[in-house]
Amino acid sequence: MTSKTTLSNQQITRLAIPAIIAGISEPILSLTDAAIVGNMCSNATESLAAVGIVSSFLSMLIWVLGQSRSAISAIISQYLGADKLKDVQNLPAQAIGIIIILSLFICVATVPFSEAIFKFYNASGLLLDYSTDYYKVRIIGLPFTLYTFAVFGVFRGLQNTYYPMIVAIIGALSNIILDFILVYGITAVMDPMNLKGAALASVFAQMIMAILSTIFILNNTKISLKIRTPINKELPKFLTMIGNLVIRTLALNLALYFATSFATAYGTNYIAAYTVAINLWFFAAFAVDGYASAGNILSGKLLGAKQFDSLIELSHRLTKKALIVGFIMASLGGLFYKSIGEIFTSDPSVLATFYNVFWIVLVMQPLCAITFVYDGMFKGLGEMKVLRNVLLVATFFIFIPALLLGHYLGLKLHGILWAFTFWIIARGLPLILKFRKQFLPQARKH
Repeated sequence: MTSKTTLSNQQITRLAIPAIIAGISEPILSLTDAAIVGNMCSNATESLAAVGIVSSFLSMLIWVLGQSRSAISAIISQYLGADKLKDVQNLPAQAIGIIIILSLFICVATVPFSEAIFKFYNASGLLLDYSTDYYKVRIIGLPFTLYTFAVFGVFRGLQNTYYPMIVAIIGALSNIILDFILVYGITAVMDPMNLKGAALASVFAQMIMAILSTIFILNNTKISLKIRTPINKELPKFLTMIGNLVIRTLALNLALYFATSFATAYGTNYIAAYTVAINLWFFAAFAVDGYASAGNILSGKLLGAKQFDSLIELSHRLTKKALIVGFIMASLGGLFYKSIGEIFTSDPSVLATFYNVFWIVLVMQPLCAITFVYDGMFKGLGEMKVLRNVLLVATFFIFIPALLLGHYLGLKLHGILWAFTFWIIARGLPLILKFRKQFLPQARKH
């Protein structure tokens, strides 16, 4: 018999705060690159735009393959809730092995076609050259990032977000230090490497995070990273979850591709301003996503223990807390509106374009908070099919039509960001309704 899982604000916060810090590690790599590259002495605007285009494509790859984190976390947390953790102890190593093989294949397959890929994003001339060169270095870090994400998923399933937080902090600090050294150089010691230096800094930071993740999981858990037979009975379920999440994430990244492509077509100033805005949105989204991570972690355990009343309580508490964080992020953005833009560029035309649309990013934050909480809970529940279907509908029937309408009306970046806003609403509302319909009756029975 499993013991009843108690819910407290302290418990939720203990999981959420470290998850917030861990979750922003990847966007911090791109934000740091953008801020430092955007202030270079030569071709800063083109370099900033290149970082934006490549980051968009890399985010797609990371989000597609990085779904292993959610799948592993969901399975482990459910087995933890049912007090049967021993049954899945060999699953993580098998799952991580598959993810590493896929990531290496992606690296080998995309590098020869990198120029064609970024032409597809409407890049040309100097922008195309910078994007291609930056990508050929950044892609080296992909296997390390996906490995780290998978290990983070194991820790989440074990109800531990502390070690991922430590890894993320060290990784982010390493990236910032290395960015300054490699991009700007050291007088009389090392010449500036400019955009290539930013890419190398990110790769080294990703390597450091992978090494630290390995040390922490081997020294602080009973989970082995050595692949052992037989194949775990949950591996087919894991692969099915991954399949549904991959389809979902492809739809998500289709939205990002169209947005980036349209922004690039509008001109260098627009894609540079879009790069700043979208990276700030990613940063804020991942910050809010900490409470979604708590939902991911706790909902799986509560489902495994069949504590449906606690599951409903969890949704209420997480929604309130995430909304508070969302409003705080929006308020801070409003308070430092001008200063934020100046961190990334000094180009007056880019700044003017950015300031004109940044308020939409701020309006989105509370909406993102609600959507991400339920998104995280459905991942913890293992309901990947629901998440897949909701995002397909939101992308093809809401985002793309809204984007095309905005383009037709000549709204440019306003049209892109409003399309994202409607997209977020279309993702969150169906999940809320589905959750309440599915679990409220079961909570009343218990």
